[in-house]
Amino acid sequence: MGKGDKKSRKGKIIMGSYGNKRPRGFQAKAVVSEATEAGKPAAKKKGKETA
Repeated sequence: MGKGDKKSRKGKIIMGSYGNKRPRGFQAKAVVSEATEAGKPAAKKKGKETA
């Protein structure tokens, strides 16, 4: 187990891949307050419109 092992942490660092042994950094979700959400207009659907 070492630099050439795809399943080890060191091997994933060398190869530049991610997985269970080397998870990506945790990203916190942005918190949207109710006041800013109420001030936004209704979202429009993308795509073809049918009349």
